[in-house]
Amino acid sequence: MAQDLFKHPDYYLVDELLSDEHKLVRDATREWVKREVSPIIEEVAQKAEFPMHILKGLAEIGAFGPFIPEEYGGPGLDYISYGVMMQELERGDSGIRSTSSVQSSLVMFPIWKFGSEEQKQKYLPKLATGELIGCFGLTEPNHGSNPAGMETKFVDKGDYYLLNGAKMWISNAPFADIAIVWAKNEAGRIKGLIVERGMEGFSTPETHNKWSLRTSATGELIFQDVKVPKENLLPGADGLRGPLTCLDSARYGIAWGAVGAAMDAYDTALRYAKERTQFGKPIASFQLQQKKLAEMITEITKAQLLAWRLGTLRNEGRATPAQISMAKRNNVAMALNVVREARQILGAMGITGEYPIMRHMMNLESVITYEGTHDIHLLITGYDITGIPAFK
Repeated sequence: MAQDLFKHPDYYLVDELLSDEHKLVRDATREWVKREVSPIIEEVAQKAEFPMHILKGLAEIGAFGPFIPEEYGGPGLDYISYGVMMQELERGDSGIRSTSSVQSSLVMFPIWKFGSEEQKQKYLPKLATGELIGCFGLTEPNHGSNPAGMETKFVDKGDYYLLNGAKMWISNAPFADIAIVWAKNEAGRIKGLIVERGMEGFSTPETHNKWSLRTSATGELIFQDVKVPKENLLPGADGLRGPLTCLDSARYGIAWGAVGAAMDAYDTALRYAKERTQFGKPIASFQLQQKKLAEMITEITKAQLLAWRLGTLRNEGRATPAQISMAKRNNVAMALNVVREARQILGAMGITGEYPIMRHMMNLESVITYEGTHDIHLLITGYDITGIPAFK
């Protein structure tokens, strides 16, 4: 069992920009990851299993809906606290962070923002404690980057809605108790529905044979004449703005989380370079290895500052979707490049499960695609600065 020797890189003293509460939340999450995630993560990743037993721990450290107000069972933390939690969870593993992100930003957030008071009271406290686990159904087999083309539909049958369609690439789907499902009504408007496990015609087959996010449970959502009670419609969501607002919250968390994966790879590579001897001296003494390490810490530092500033703007209610897109795209690409360079430093050892490098690399290949692909986020920035949409 590998020992977690992680030391937090902070070249620009970004910790000084964090409050005492932020650091307390960050350190508590880090200690939990070191205690509960690091000792098991390589084994469960090799087996492509989600460690179900950690759900209770995620709830206990407040990783389910950190920003949800206390009146609904959440910790009531700010968005920088949410960010540093996602950083530490993804430092452990992207799949573990994904589980938390989905529960927080894609299940609890829409209920909190768009749900009725009855829905908030019914679902949010149980989601916060992990008694209920949720998933988010937007992506479809034929509609990924263009969710407006979704084919999942529901019709009004008087006493209930009749839902038909399918979603895929859904994190948490295989064991989720509820699903926030986005579908078109008879008028073609996109609405959100809370679909509960056990409703007749609702199934969640698991997706197997993944090389990436192997510690995250992925599946499909199949709806065959599912009768959804009318009280399960999210009253505040109308149009594509509903799910995109949820994705903004998730993308924000990813912008922080990717920094954690990069930090872990950098810290591993730095330690290895100091200990690995070739030609009679540590490989850290060679110029090309120092170049790699220097560029890695530079890019991590830039990403830290980008995430912190975005968190400040989000706390003030001023962060725009385009700003969130920029941070998500930049920080995930940065992390993937850092991890690839770290693998070079470790040589052949970098591909083994003795070190976290290849696991992070495979995970980030998914992270750079989900919640909006790298290219789409680039076009979102392009649209924002030119006013011309290139994807329409």
